[in-house]
Amino acid sequence: MSTDSPQERWRSLTLGHAEDINAYVAKGLAEGWDRAGKEPVAASYEDLLPAFLTALRAANGQLQRKDIKAEWPPAYGPLHPLLESNGQNISTLYLLPDGSLLARIGAPYEAGRIVHIRGDVVTHVEGVQHIGRCPRRRYFAVGREQGVEVTDGWLGERVALCPWPLGTEGVPEGFAVTQLEKPPVPTQLLPFPDGTRVLLVSSDGIFVLRDDGAVRLLPTQKEMREHFSWLMEECPEDDLAVGLSMEHGAISADGSLIAVGAQDGRHRVFNAALQCIAEIGPHGEYPHYAAFSADQQVLALNACHFYNGTTIGIDIEKIPGLDSDFYDEVEGLKILEKGARVYAAVARNNEFIFGDAYGYLRATDLAGNCRWQHYIGSTVGAMDLSDDGKTLVASTCAGFISIIDLDAGRQQPYQIGNGGHFERRRWVFWKGESSPLAW
Repeated sequence: MSTDSPQERWRSLTLGHAEDINAYVAKGLAEGWDRAGKEPVAASYEDLLPAFLTALRAANGQLQRKDIKAEWPPAYGPLHPLLESNGQNISTLYLLPDGSLLARIGAPYEAGRIVHIRGDVVTHVEGVQHIGRCPRRRYFAVGREQGVEVTDGWLGERVALCPWPLGTEGVPEGFAVTQLEKPPVPTQLLPFPDGTRVLLVSSDGIFVLRDDGAVRLLPTQKEMREHFSWLMEECPEDDLAVGLSMEHGAISADGSLIAVGAQDGRHRVFNAALQCIAEIGPHGEYPHYAAFSADQQVLALNACHFYNGTTIGIDIEKIPGLDSDFYDEVEGLKILEKGARVYAAVARNNEFIFGDAYGYLRATDLAGNCRWQHYIGSTVGAMDLSDDGKTLVASTCAGFISIIDLDAGRQQPYQIGNGGHFERRRWVFWKGESSPLAW
């Protein structure tokens, strides 16, 4: 029986597993995975959780939170027994110019809360449920009872107020759809770069909101006509209604392109006049995510199947008029990443950083060459970059927020990954804790 203390055992097992995994990956990349051997399996040390929680709570129970990563290095595996009752999705994350952080605790469909993290202090933003930011990082959207308010800067001067959609927008003639009883629950709220409009992504539809009303982008009139006709034939007693799954959207930095999609159908791209200019077949079963590159030359489109997926990149100049089917190889298309179901992404310089269903941050260049990977555990919920591209924040469905110094040239000894990025802090937002914990 080991005579090591719980803290010493936790540290030894965590660092040992990270070292083994990193060596395994390095060998697989250098010599081929058939020569890498079996993937290392972490030892079980769930029995150490009570001692770990006691230490973590004690480190946070003082005016200045104590950093205990050296003694109790972050790990994901041993936390599994706690996650079912404590973990929660952190679905929105924004770094502000002053270095503070906004986060939405809770999945988009849940009654979550917005918190503002300044150094060691976490405060609740009262009266706000859903927020979003434009691709140029200037304008913010805040969901209000009367509509979506657009402000110049976080809670700055109001520049627009866009009413919520009624749900009847764009419905084809001959079909009676009842107005929504409540505003749609936003999956995303994305102001346009000029602050005058907002892209609302929701399960009730994808709309562009303006001060004079809303315009529906998805489902299209054709899709609604086919769906409603089927409902009237197969389920004549049911009310006609719209529902989207895996709905997502992105706006280019200049506001000229809007990429949207949902589980059923192809990726679609609209221009600033809200005309559909391209329908792009995914390289996976279900369209799931969209993002524009930092130089606005490539549109990344992810489609998933279970917890895996493929991300394609389309040259922006090839988009107008594109009409392709599932898995079509077309001019201007390349495979950026093959394997990840993408839940979040950021772009800097000539690379995308994708956050996937397995808790990995994966960087690829615009030609599809893998650059690095960095593991934080659980499904990634949201990501953001600082203005200078040197700080990355990523959240997960386990209730983590990881603050990472990119390109540090070193990484924490517990880090599984090969990017040389340094995790500065990991916040833990758990349902069972009275307050957030810094790790």
